[in-house]
Amino acid sequence: MKNARNFFEGTLCGFLNGFFGSGGGVVAVPVLEKENCKPNEAHATSVALILILSSVTTLFYGFSGNLDYSAARRYVPWGAAGALLGSLFLKKINAKTLRRVFGGIITLAALRILVL
Repeated sequence: MKNARNFFEGTLCGFLNGFFGSGGGVVAVPVLEKENCKPNEAHATSVALILILSSVTTLFYGFSGNLDYSAARRYVPWGAAGALLGSLFLKKINAKTLRRVFGGIITLAALRILVL
């Protein structure tokens, strides 16, 4: 039963990542927390999942001609710097605050999508 649940949740994370671009991490965090990962560990582990899922998605989009390489080159260095800062902050934030910040950002993103 657990393997079937892992299959479903993993497939859902991969699908969302390919469809929305890194959306799999949003699903991965609560799934990992359900698996008894501490909140900070769940967020860090979801990043590892996103790396692999995004790499597969990037290859697919790149080979199909749906990738804007010039835009990627403009954002990757700054994204890497932001990722480094985020990983440093993750070590310092407590679980309750992390959940609230994560939930707030997801809520704002959802509202932006619904309104625009």
